[in-house]
Amino acid sequence: MEQAKNMARLAYEALSEKKGEDIRVINISEISTLADYFIIANGTNESQVNALVENKLEKAGYTLKQREGYGLGNWVLLDFGDIIVHVFDKDNRLFYDLERIWRDGRVVENIDEL
Repeated sequence: MEQAKNMARLAYEALSEKKGEDIRVINISEISTLADYFIIANGTNESQVNALVENKLEKAGYTLKQREGYGLGNWVLLDFGDIIVHVFDKDNRLFYDLERIWRDGRVVENIDEL
């Protein structure tokens, strides 16, 4: 779980540095076996959505298990095993509303809690 926390913190920092909007970290470890954390953010346009996913995790040595949607500019999913990062454009974030789907998870209000 400590590795997942470090990964979530690093993903949050990377998204924040790239001006990702409305970054949410949801702890889903108690309700799912998919991952320990979902990190959800949005960009303002197609090029920013793609830029937001070029993050520090791989540079820090974490293995990307799967990438979906890169280059499409409306939703990119990065699966690092312990964490899953979702980066949307605004319209698709509203449409898919992952925060509602995973509302039983615990939203991390303060990144320093990790």
